[in-house]
Amino acid sequence: MMEEKWEVVEMVQGQLQAEILRGLLEAQGVKVWLNQEGAGAAYGINVGPLGTVEILVPTSAVDQTRQVLDAYFAGEFEGSEMGPIEADEPEDSEGEED
Repeated sequence: MMEEKWEVVEMVQGQLQAEILRGLLEAQGVKVWLNQEGAGAAYGINVGPLGTVEILVPTSAVDQTRQVLDAYFAGEFEGSEMGPIEADEPEDSEGEED
């Protein structure tokens, strides 16, 4: 059985940004592996070299991934059909006067 080769396509600061990009790529059908220095991951460090997270994808998906990431960083995924969620207005209770 041939082992699948993986390639780093992006490096970001912090696990949160990495998870956002993982979700985006997986929604596009791309398998993703996140890699962060062990101490940075263990202590939750999100800055500097220990906070850097590598985003890896299979070599066969690199071109597709770069297209998706280019579109994301260009803002093409902003403004979806769902608008911002607004807070519910408090309902007036029946029989109460202000």
